[in-house]
Amino acid sequence: MPTAKKPTKRKPNAALMKPVQPDAVLAAIVGSKPVPRGELTKKLWDYIKKNKLQDAKKRTMINADDALKVVFGGKKQVSMFEMTKLVSGHILKS
Repeated sequence: MPTAKKPTKRKPNAALMKPVQPDAVLAAIVGSKPVPRGELTKKLWDYIKKNKLQDAKKRTMINADDALKVVFGGKKQVSMFEMTKLVSGHILKS
C-alpha cells in the first residue's frame, strides 16, 4: 500500500527576503530604506497602479511617467519583464 505524500511547505527564497538598497533614482518611487526584493517589486506595482501606468490595451506593457522614465533609462514604455531587469540596475550592491 503506497504511503500518502505530505504536501511540502514552500520555503521563501532567501534572495527575495534579503533587504536591498534602492539607489536615489529608484528611491524616489519606492522609498530610500532597504527593503526585501519582493517588497520592492510590490511597492513598484503599487506606484504603477496608483498612477495608472499599466497600458490599457497591452497589459504587459508599463508606460513611464517622468520618475519611471529615469529608472527605465529614458524609455517611454517597457514590458513588465524588461522593467524587472532595468530596476535591478538601480539596486546598490552591498
